[in-house]
Amino acid sequence: MLQTPANPGGLPLSVFDGFRQAYLADRAQFFLDVASGPFFGYNRPGAKVSEGNIRAWWTQGMQTGFKNAYDCIKAFSETDFTEDLKKFDVPTLIIHGDDDQIVPIGAAAMLSSKLVPGATLKIYKGGSHSLGDTSREQLNADLLAFARA
Repeated sequence: MLQTPANPGGLPLSVFDGFRQAYLADRAQFFLDVASGPFFGYNRPGAKVSEGNIRAWWTQGMQTGFKNAYDCIKAFSETDFTEDLKKFDVPTLIIHGDDDQIVPIGAAAMLSSKLVPGATLKIYKGGSHSLGDTSREQLNADLLAFARA
């Protein structure tokens, strides 16, 4: 996800440095802010907010090891999986929400679907980052259909 010469469409390092700073400043608030806003798309007009989802995600975040969660920011933002994706040799389904505010669709699903040979790409209109919570019925149906094919 990091912007590099090999990935010019990525996000600048300053974005991830901001995540780290917010995490270190107030870990509990960091998880609450992410959950109540971009993770589920609850910051969008007309969003149906689930306090349960927010609390569950916050709880999961707070149960992680402090250093582990901090180091995770580097791992998810700076690891380049390009060569790994090119080696896939099994049927692969890539699903992404077109309103994912956490992982940009262009630098993730769109690129991955071109790198993985024969990949099937499904894009959920209005889909957030947490499709397993916000689009679970569609996601489960698509996963079952793919597995049965």
